Amino acid sequence: MVQRMTTNDFIIKMPNKEQNSNTGTPDLISIRDLKISFGDFEVLRGVDLDLYQGENLVVLGRSGTGKSVLIKILVGLLKADSGTITAFGQRVDEMSKKELDNLRLKIGFSFQSSALYDSMTVRENLEFPLVRNQRNLSRSEIDAAVEEALENVGLSQTINQIPSELSGGQRKRIGIARTLILKPEVMLYDEPTAGLDPITCVEINNLINEVKERYSTSSIVITHDLTCAKAVGDRVAILFDGKFGQTGTFDEVFSSKDERAQQFYHYNFVE
Repeated sequence: MVQRMTTNDFIIKMPNKEQNSNTGTPDLISIRDLKISFGDFEVLRGVDLDLYQGENLVVLGRSGTGKSVLIKILVGLLKADSGTITAFGQRVDEMSKKELDNLRLKIGFSFQSSALYDSMTVRENLEFPLVRNQRNLSRSEIDAAVEEALENVGLSQTINQIPSELSGGQRKRIGIARTLILKPEVMLYDEPTAGLDPITCVEINNLINEVKERYSTSSIVITHDLTCAKAVGDRVAILFDGKFGQTGTFDEVFSSKDERAQQFYHYNFVE
């Protein structure tokens, strides 16, 4: 059964102080034995996953395998049936509402649809989360933050336009800018290249890498696009039948003898 997640539903434990052998840095987010079903259909069947400091982690899988469900659980949009989530070394179930809000500000969610308000200009779309979460900012500080975010996604010239006047790729960039304006430590990208032409996909992939370097973020990138996975992923994990079947670098995952990984690779026609 799908439910809304409450504060007490986040079971967050202190992270293990051992370091990841691949990155040499401690984990920011750790998911253990996560399970969720929709009716009789098991979507996630005991998922384990770690996100480490300074990496882009790509979660691959066919449509309907639970990729987007996973990150919606992570940000509290859905409640898992069971399992634990560890993030930033804090016990969320013991936090006050203010502390919980502050924790969630550390995680930025870039939606597949960009989730822009059509009745607002680009400026107003970017101002909205900033003013809502940082009420003590002056007009000049707000303007500077909006201009910086737009400059960093290469769309300063769109500041007074409305979303319907923008291309799909531009809307994706504005959606990312609106997320970045709060300077989160972790970025969650849900199908960032979906519905875009090949050239724009390359631009979005480059932007994801630029965001990581410029903002020092760690990211989980949900996609079924292997070109995206290869371009941005420091590490790749593939969902098969509700569990992760292969995890490693792109080359490690797709040079394995796992027939499911090979079928996924050849279906996507990646060189």
